[in-house]
Amino acid sequence: MLEKFEPLIERLIEARLTGSMVDSEGNEQIENLETAYKIQAKVLEGLGNGSIFWKVGSTSKEAQKKLGTDEPGSCRVPEKYCFKNGDQIPIFDTHDVWVEGEFGIRLGSDLPSRDRAYNRNEVISAIDGAAASLELVGSRFGSGIANSGRYNVTADCGANIALCIGEIATHFNSRSLKENPAELYVNEKKVASGSGEKALGDPINVMVWLANQQRRKAGLRAGSVVSTGTCTGLHKVKPGDNIRLSCGIVGDVSASLGKMTATVNN
Repeated sequence: MLEKFEPLIERLIEARLTGSMVDSEGNEQIENLETAYKIQAKVLEGLGNGSIFWKVGSTSKEAQKKLGTDEPGSCRVPEKYCFKNGDQIPIFDTHDVWVEGEFGIRLGSDLPSRDRAYNRNEVISAIDGAAASLELVGSRFGSGIANSGRYNVTADCGANIALCIGEIATHFNSRSLKENPAELYVNEKKVASGSGEKALGDPINVMVWLANQQRRKAGLRAGSVVSTGTCTGLHKVKPGDNIRLSCGIVGDVSASLGKMTATVNN
């Protein structure tokens, strides 16, 4: 089924590793979301996908409208693209890089695969911590994130470039995350602010959605950390910038951006 998409899969892997770009006009068109997730899985195999980190995107009505969808999208984030507070994150500026301020939520117990849907209380009981999270996003498609559509963005690992997760806070009330502030700074200038409510109404709603998406697959395991979608909107960044997110009682996270030189496709 995926044979005709093998050139696209190879190009997406190459682009993530080298900073090159993918011309969507020169590839087979993805027909549905199921195929997009299968392509994503193959791309992750090529990148090395053993990871406890996840990202969920399209958690606002605005983002869903731009991508022509009515639900979020998910992707596991390979370890090589996950960073901690204070790290320098190397980026290819060819990929049109933007930063989002999010909440990272950690599971303390498994949410395994099963037939019955998970409810909110079950998911809350599985959570054992939260942190401030910076996600860098961009597109390996030349058309950019906004013009790529849901299927291409999903295949392209949810447009993820990197995650930077702060120290996990364990003494907080999961039910209060929707009111928790999120203030985004670039080079110590505040560029955006919001709250957990911007992520599907509540970051917990994002966790419930992901738990029920993944219960049909392999489920979610204890220790997994999920970045739950932007609370600040997107802000354009470049190599040399310093970025920071302050999330009230959940804490802060910061990183600097380094430059990687892209390899141009022949």
